[in-house]
Amino acid sequence: MSPIAVVAIAAATLVVGLLIGYIYRKNVGEKTIGSAEQKAKNLILDAETKSETIKKEITLEAKEEAHRMRSEAEREVRERRNEIQRSERRLIQKEESVDRKLENIEKREEGISRTEKEIAEKKKELDRFLEKQIEELEKISGLTADEAKAILLDEIEKDVRHDASIMIKDIESKAKDEADRKAKEIITGAIQRCAADHVAESTVSVVALPNDEMKGRIIGREGRNIRAIETLTGVDLIIDDTPEAVIISGFDPVRREIARVALEKLIMDGRIHPARIEEMVEKATKEVNSIIKSEGEQATFEVGIHNLHPELVRLLGRLKYRTSYGQNVLKHSVEVAHLSGLMAGELGLDVKLAKRAGLLHDIGKALDHEYEGTHVDIGIQVLKKYKESEAVINGMAAHHGDYEPKSMEAVLIAAADALSAARPGARRETLDAYIKRLEKLEEIANTTPGVDKSFAIQAGREIRIIAKPDEVNDDGIAMLARDISKKIESELEYPGQIKVNVVRETRAIDYAK
Repeated sequence: MSPIAVVAIAAATLVVGLLIGYIYRKNVGEKTIGSAEQKAKNLILDAETKSETIKKEITLEAKEEAHRMRSEAEREVRERRNEIQRSERRLIQKEESVDRKLENIEKREEGISRTEKEIAEKKKELDRFLEKQIEELEKISGLTADEAKAILLDEIEKDVRHDASIMIKDIESKAKDEADRKAKEIITGAIQRCAADHVAESTVSVVALPNDEMKGRIIGREGRNIRAIETLTGVDLIIDDTPEAVIISGFDPVRREIARVALEKLIMDGRIHPARIEEMVEKATKEVNSIIKSEGEQATFEVGIHNLHPELVRLLGRLKYRTSYGQNVLKHSVEVAHLSGLMAGELGLDVKLAKRAGLLHDIGKALDHEYEGTHVDIGIQVLKKYKESEAVINGMAAHHGDYEPKSMEAVLIAAADALSAARPGARRETLDAYIKRLEKLEEIANTTPGVDKSFAIQAGREIRIIAKPDEVNDDGIAMLARDISKKIESELEYPGQIKVNVVRETRAIDYAK
């Protein structure tokens, strides 16, 4: 085959291939375009469907929200309408209450007007009655009103002169007080800076028993146990009808304390016989002696006094069990030492000397049950025995005025002793005398005309009196107080002064309906 034919065949084959490819591509493209158009239509339909759905949902939600807002608005309107109605009802009630009160006020005003008219008429009648009474009194007494007034003025003048004399005395005492002002400031400052406890005890001790059967065991066969206790301790055991208690009596407080401790140990131990009693008394003696030594050392440490003889320290500890008029002597001695030191410091004196003499000023009371003589004389002997200085001995000896003070410190100790003994609560007043004084004070007030009730208060330092308002007027309560004060001064003995407080009260009671 010739090359031309080959070329022609190849060209024809190429043309046919191109034609076939064109036809195939055209068919495939048409199919693809058709499919894309169909998908686009489907997407458009889906979008339209979804938009319709969303539109319906939004429309429904909007309707629901509008319905909810309408409901809330209607509810708020109803609440406001109810509140307005309640306010209106309250206002109506208040108006009615105000109207009722106005009516009551008008009625009261009318009643007051009638009462005022009645009072004015009664006052006129009373004035006429008083004039008649005055005329009758003048006839009976033979004195005119002016003469009676002159006599009354004379009496008042006498009372005024009496009051003036009292005022003069008060002025004189104030002048003395002013002269002693510095001393009082020092004493007051010392008292305020010193606060000591006061322990009140008596000459008996009470031991509690677990049961009344223990009394028989304490007495023992034929009384041998109780005799052994009394012989070894030197005290008296009182076993009476007091339930579950034994009383220990004795004037020596140390022996009484030893007996108390020993008896408590015997009761706890349960074995009570003479040999055991002797053993327990010995143990109690050692225990009490140890307490005495400890208390003495504590007192010297509290006051700040050192280098005391051990026997003086022991004697100070014995004062723990000693009382004077119900006041614990050891506490009293410590307080006197503090007060003496504080006042000596204010005056620039020897503080240590004042404290030392103040602490030892009642040392003789630790031995006054064992030796003859006053506690001052016994104290002088004891302090000389244990080589105390003359200044300390003189400060101790002069605190009751038995000996002349030779130093300012001795004077301060006497003052501190008086302050500690006289301060409120330090010593006990006899209960019967105290009650009698209060009863007498109230009796004086109650027997005075015009007194309704009276009450003694402030431990008898004040009498509070309720006056009868129909018998005593406001001007008369001053005279009533003065009359009662004079009666108290003349009929009653008392320390310090008594305040007479007269109260007059008139009450008016009404009820609002």
